[in-house]
Amino acid sequence: MNTSASREPLDARDRPARLAVGVVGAGRVGPALAASLRLAGHRPVAVSGVSDASVRRAAALLPDVPLVTPAEVLARAELVLLTVPDDALPGLVEGLAETGAVRPGQLIAHTSGRYGTQVLDPALRAGALPLALHPVMTFTGTSVDVQRLAGCSFGVTAPEELRLAAEALVIEMGGEPEWIAEEARPLYHAALALGANHLVTLVAQSMELLRKAGVDAPDRMLGPLLGAALDNALRSGDAALTGPVARGDAGTVAAHVHQLRVHAPQAVAGYLAMARTTADRALAHGLLRPELGQDLLDVLADSAHAVNDTDGRHGGPEGSGPGESR
Repeated sequence: MNTSASREPLDARDRPARLAVGVVGAGRVGPALAASLRLAGHRPVAVSGVSDASVRRAAALLPDVPLVTPAEVLARAELVLLTVPDDALPGLVEGLAETGAVRPGQLIAHTSGRYGTQVLDPALRAGALPLALHPVMTFTGTSVDVQRLAGCSFGVTAPEELRLAAEALVIEMGGEPEWIAEEARPLYHAALALGANHLVTLVAQSMELLRKAGVDAPDRMLGPLLGAALDNALRSGDAALTGPVARGDAGTVAAHVHQLRVHAPQAVAGYLAMARTTADRALAHGLLRPELGQDLLDVLADSAHAVNDTDGRHGGPEGSGPGESR
């Protein structure tokens, strides 16, 4: 449930006390969140990071905050932000708990979209207070990220008794808390990855193809088009579908596939997959007439078979197929 519509100004009793904040993992997210909490009156006291890039980010966003080991971060902080990659999070939590680094009453918050609070169970057993605070934003690792947190949604999961504290921290960072049930976290994260991560891939591919077609500034060409498409999609959903697939222009789609095979064969499979999904949605919502849809689906099926046949000739049992290591 989004709390923004009915939310009143925080009562002092609902605000977390001014906290000593530590960051484990100075990637793109952690320093930005700590810098935002500093603006709200909290006090960053320690950060850990290994790579040169992490050290530079910490120095830029958290000047004068000492760079220490993860265990030392927990020793100094009342609120600990675990901002490490998803796959590293379970092992990190177990290691910190097993070594006695976690203190009773300490707030331990991770920023993973995939996990809720169950991943923090080892810390909970050590007496910590678990929070999952996932900012729904793409980060650059620079000061611009702090500004982007204004109005940014956060996927929040926490025990009921910590809900007010979790939401208060998000609000203090300028964010909008959205409550996500523990069991819904993987689906929630998949939805965000589908929209944001794949969008970057699609836009990058589109710019590459426009450059091959002779467009000098593909970003300038795509900007207004993609901005309008995104706005229409957010407002109208499937009703915003346009283009040759939604119209059932099978001949145009076939021409697209031919050009991609010639100039960007690596883009064919993605084009076909998205075109088939678009066609299915257009048919389901009555935007594509069934008789036109069938011709279009035949073109897509024939093209997919051709791609599979080509892969088979170049691969085979001894070769490297899709998804196999090279």
